[in-house]
Amino acid sequence: MWFTMPKQTLRRMVWLLCLLVALTACKEKTEIIEAVRAIKTITVSDQPAGQILKFSGLVAAVDSSGLSFEVGGQVAAVNVDIGDRVEKGQVLAELDPESYQLNVDAAKAELAKARDNVTKTKAQYERHKRIYEQGAGAKSYLDVSEFNFKSAASAVNYQMAKLDLANRDLRKTRLFSPYDGTIASRSVQPHEEVAAGKEILNINATGKREIQLAVPETAIDRITIDAKATITFPTLPGESANGRISYIGSAAIQSNAFPVKVELNDPNEKILPGMTAEANLITTDTQLAIGYLVPLQAILPAQESNQGFVFVYDNQTSTVKKTPVHAAGMDRKKAIISEGLTTGDIIAVAGVSFLADGMEVKLLQP
Repeated sequence: MWFTMPKQTLRRMVWLLCLLVALTACKEKTEIIEAVRAIKTITVSDQPAGQILKFSGLVAAVDSSGLSFEVGGQVAAVNVDIGDRVEKGQVLAELDPESYQLNVDAAKAELAKARDNVTKTKAQYERHKRIYEQGAGAKSYLDVSEFNFKSAASAVNYQMAKLDLANRDLRKTRLFSPYDGTIASRSVQPHEEVAAGKEILNINATGKREIQLAVPETAIDRITIDAKATITFPTLPGESANGRISYIGSAAIQSNAFPVKVELNDPNEKILPGMTAEANLITTDTQLAIGYLVPLQAILPAQESNQGFVFVYDNQTSTVKKTPVHAAGMDRKKAIISEGLTTGDIIAVAGVSFLADGMEVKLLQP
């Protein structure tokens, strides 16, 4: 006699059988792994006792000169162009020296003539003097000859000075570089007629750089000479430089702003004159306390006023230590921590409410 089983019951039996086999085969124990929390951190650094003011400016060479001939004339040659690197003493441009050479030749001829006249008048003076001493000549003749001799000697000195001036003008037909640098601008071409003193080239010295700023009158009394500054460059992402205020103008120039210069301590070759710069100037606000600027979200509040806790990361144990700190005020929406931290401490700045003293953590990778 055959027994017929319903299909639905058969499916349930097959499912229970498979489940039993799976549970029997799974003999390995499941391990519970406790995840190590990753934390976001910052490194505590020295902070100034003051606020930071930001201004835009331009990079310039500390030594920069507009070059011109000291004499006028026709330009014979220009040996450099914009962007060329030059060395101190290098000839940058030359004037046609012909007219100045002729002046030198003429001065030499006049000097020779004056010297001949000295020889002639000296002989006359000595002859009249000898005759007068013998008692045969008049005193008036001796006086005239002596005057002519001295006048001729003065003429020689005058002609020597003219020759020196002519030689000087001849030398000035060549324009030399005052120092090692780079040609920033050029405004003359060969065969042009230029006047004495007209700027034809501009040169920026190699090496030192400065930032030229215009600081409003409302902030000029809050900065001082030698105060520190941090400089960034919009066209050079990631590049920055440190500097010091080297000059503060004594009079406003435009829009009631004062000229201020920040000399860069050690600029690299990428920082070129004419670039835009952002200067962060440290003010001398003595009302602010000295301490470390710490984001508010890094501080766990305490019961006492101006007290709190931060979690300092320990590299040796990969744990955080709950550290009490004292806040002395606020600056730029950050707390000024005057006690409890030291320069170089690594502190957690996010999720501090989920941390505990001695808790193992790992640093969040960027």
